[in-house]
Amino acid sequence: MPRIPADEILIAGHWRRGGGLPVRTVDPADGSVITTVHAASADDVDEAAHAAAAAAAAPEWRDLPPHRRARVLYRIGDLIEENADALSALQTADTGKTLGETRALALSAAGTFRYTAAALETAEDALTPSRGPYVTMSTYEPIGVVGAINPWNSPIASDAQKVAPALAGGNAVLLKPAEWTPLVSLALGRLVHRVLTGERLPAALLAVLPGKGRIVGDAIVKHPLVGRIGFTGGTATGRAIARAAAGKLVPASLELGGKSPTIVREDADTEMALAGVMYGIFSSSGQSCIAGSRLFVHASRYDSFVGELVERVRRLRVGPGTSPDTQVAPLVHHAHRDAVAAAVDLARQEGGRVLCGGSAPEGERYAKGAYYLPTVIDSLPNSARVCQEEVFGPVLVALPYEDEDDLVAQANDSVYGLACGIWTRDARAAWRLGRRIEAGTVWINTYKQFSVSTPFAGMKDSGLGTEKGRDLIRAYQRQKSLYWGTDTTPLPWAN
Repeated sequence: MPRIPADEILIAGHWRRGGGLPVRTVDPADGSVITTVHAASADDVDEAAHAAAAAAAAPEWRDLPPHRRARVLYRIGDLIEENADALSALQTADTGKTLGETRALALSAAGTFRYTAAALETAEDALTPSRGPYVTMSTYEPIGVVGAINPWNSPIASDAQKVAPALAGGNAVLLKPAEWTPLVSLALGRLVHRVLTGERLPAALLAVLPGKGRIVGDAIVKHPLVGRIGFTGGTATGRAIARAAAGKLVPASLELGGKSPTIVREDADTEMALAGVMYGIFSSSGQSCIAGSRLFVHASRYDSFVGELVERVRRLRVGPGTSPDTQVAPLVHHAHRDAVAAAVDLARQEGGRVLCGGSAPEGERYAKGAYYLPTVIDSLPNSARVCQEEVFGPVLVALPYEDEDDLVAQANDSVYGLACGIWTRDARAAWRLGRRIEAGTVWINTYKQFSVSTPFAGMKDSGLGTEKGRDLIRAYQRQKSLYWGTDTTPLPWAN
């Protein structure tokens, strides 16, 4: 059993009970209550925002040279790695994920802080070509206070992808973790708080404010001191945040939903494709924005490939995230499991054929948990709702295609454009398809591989703006141009 933190949240540099309603965090493996966390209130957000603005403007932070800020980030990364096992156990209890996945997420967060520190140390301002008797320079300054609102599926990694570049840019951060899964974000907050206080920097540079989106998230987004918003979550909420940001004339980055196609061409390596398709949708129990939830197989191979896929999916091991044998862990919450089940029931009503799964597993081991069997559905057109709407669970819809034009038309017939997987031995076809598919990330003969150094973004309703990559720090800064006159005579207009 992981160490359970106290009922405290981080407000204005201090750990104390939140002023909002109590929220019970539940272990999705067995339905047991882990602990109760009092959410932040709108007043807590206001206090945190004012303290964050003062912290961002404090000389000891504002005037800290980039290499010194980088040292802070390196130290945070080191602390995360030193505590990776504890963070992993806490996140598995809170989200249901396997220990292997949650440890990888903790180490990914450590890597994000270190990469961002290195990028900060080597970032450069630019002397730009002048067009007259002056020298011009482009430089970058902090925004001030930024809001970071994250989902429940990969908390610590998502937190790092916003907090690290925001701090690197010289800002203060109001971090709102998801209501269902606040524990690992609060644990990260304690590590960051330890580093800030150890370096004699303002502790209010990071606040961790869990609670409902319509209360805490809304208060962060609309607060007049918040000058930038980073959001990962559903498209409907992303649109509302975009409207609020537009009303304030502040930038927002939105990493939203997906309904990503994974493509098996007629020349694909069968074993590579089978393993990749299963990993792309059923790892993380399908609770991933980039899950390959629509499978397109060339008609000549459709029956044999899907038949073998179904046999292998039936053998996937479903169990608690604490078991080293588990491949498909419980979903994050019983309410979410019920939503996934409702989506599969809708697919049946639309005429879909459930080839495997399609229900919660039976047996005493699963009775109290939020489990759902890995599911494969076919016999539906791409226009069916389950082919168009994000299910966010272990549900794969299989569809045949006749030729490349048919494939591209179906794959792009979606409001989303987040990711795509292509399985083929033909490099030219892979390049051609990768360019034709409307997706921000395309994997060829692999899936769900990430590098913090590679930008990540979506197209269409999958989002706005970019995460990761060397230039991400600049997205958390304002650009300023400076001109130095070099002429020794007065400007002629005054003569």
